Amino acid sequence: MLNELQNRKADLKNKSEEYKNKRNELNLEASKCAGKRNDLNKRTKELIEEAQQLKKSRDENNEQVGQAKLKRDELNDQANKVYAEIDKIRKDLNLDDGPSLKELKREIDRLEFQQQTEVMTPAKEREIVDKIASLTEELKRKKQQLEGSSELKSLLEKAQSLRDEAALHHDKVKEYAEAAQQYHDKMIVVFKEADAVRADSDAAHKEFVKAQEAADEQHRLFIQSQKEIRELNKVIVGLKRKTKESKEESIREQTKKEAEEVYNQFKLGEKLNTEDLMLLQRSGLL
Repeated sequence: MLNELQNRKADLKNKSEEYKNKRNELNLEASKCAGKRNDLNKRTKELIEEAQQLKKSRDENNEQVGQAKLKRDELNDQANKVYAEIDKIRKDLNLDDGPSLKELKREIDRLEFQQQTEVMTPAKEREIVDKIASLTEELKRKKQQLEGSSELKSLLEKAQSLRDEAALHHDKVKEYAEAAQQYHDKMIVVFKEADAVRADSDAAHKEFVKAQEAADEQHRLFIQSQKEIRELNKVIVGLKRKTKESKEESIREQTKKEAEEVYNQFKLGEKLNTEDLMLLQRSGLL
C-alpha cells in the first residue's frame, strides 16, 4: 500500500507541475490579449475623438451655411422690393411691356441654379445657356429703357448692388456647404474605422477572458493537486512510522526470546560469553 501511495504522490507531482506550467502559459497569453485589447481601446478612443472633431467642424460650417443663407435671402428680399418699386415706376412711365425686371432676374437665377445643380445632356444644357443669354439680353434692354430716368437708374444700381452682394453670400453658402460635406464624409470614414477597431478590441477581450478562465482552471487543479500531495504525505509518514514501530517491536520480541533461551542455559550451569551478557542486559533479564 505504501508503494501505491508513493506512486500516486509521484504522479500528482508530475501533474501539478504540468498544471503550473500550463497556468503560466495561459496567464502569459491572457496578458498579451489584454495588452492588444488595451492598445485597440486606445486607438478606438483616438478615432472617436478625431471623428468628434470632424463633426464639430462640419456643424460649424453648417452653421455658417445657415447664416450665409439668411444674409443672402435678406439681400434678395431687399432687391425684390427695389425691383417692385422699379416696376411701379415703369407702369407710371408706360414701360410695362413683357416681364418685369424682377421676373426676368428671378427666371435667370432659376435657370442658372438648374444649370449648376442638375445633370443634363449637352443639348439640354445648350438650350438652358441660350435661354439665359436671351433673358439676360432682354434684362439689359429693359434696363437701358429705364436708364433714361435718373430715379430708375439709381434704383437699378441699388437693386444690382444688392443682387451682387447676395451673390457673394450665395457663393459662401456653396463654399461652406462643400466644406461641411467634406468634413461629414471624413467623419463617416473615421467612425467606421473606429467601429472596426472596436470590434477587434471586443474579439481580443473575448480571447483574454477565455485564456484567463482557462488559467484559473489550471490554477485550481494545481492547488487541488498540492493539497492531495500534502494529505498523501501525512498518510505516508504515518505508515512509515507504523512500519518502523512494528519492525522495532519484532526485533524486541526476537531479542527477548533469544535472551530467555540464554538465561535458561545460564540457570542450567552453562557459561555465558560477552555477547550473551550484553543480550541479557538489553532484554532486562540482568
